[in-house]
Amino acid sequence: MIRIGVLGDIGSGKSYVAKNFGYPVFNADYEVSKLYKKNKKVYLKLKRIIPEYIYEFPIDKFQLSKAILANNSNLKKIIKIVHKEISYKLVSFLFKNKNKKFVVLDIPLLLENKINKKNDILVYVESKKTDIQANLKRRKNFNPKILKKFKKIQLSLDYKKKNSRFIIKNKFTKKSVKDEIKKILKIIKDERNNS
Repeated sequence: MIRIGVLGDIGSGKSYVAKNFGYPVFNADYEVSKLYKKNKKVYLKLKRIIPEYIYEFPIDKFQLSKAILANNSNLKKIIKIVHKEISYKLVSFLFKNKNKKFVVLDIPLLLENKINKKNDILVYVESKKTDIQANLKRRKNFNPKILKKFKKIQLSLDYKKKNSRFIIKNKFTKKSVKDEIKKILKIIKDERNNS
């Protein structure tokens, strides 16, 4: 199984690109939102450490936003609890797809949380600033202050780009993304066949 990790700025279209590979995708953001809605254990742990913000199940984005904006250490506390659960989910996803040729990891803190493996093929999604801004503004509950806090805990984009084997220029059109993905998959498959 070949693991492809998709990296890039928040709002650059990583999930869109990941989906277009046509292989099983582990989407961490989707898994996290499921945890907030359905996992009582996560709720109780968060309630224990930040009771003044987390007081009702399912946890809604409003409670989380208030906690993150109130105090810099809250985001780290939340990530620590959530990361543990997401790790379990990732293990079961990898097990379920162990016979697949490729799996795609759409995990925002892939490098920061050291989830990546040495042999992962990293693909960096590059988008124009204006496209990113437009994409973010379309999101429900978009809050620039929260975005800033998330960016602070992430490695620099230059670092991610430098450590990626491939760069996809996301022009937010299906054809351009599909074409770039096709080229990448062909290179990887050719290498495997020749090794």
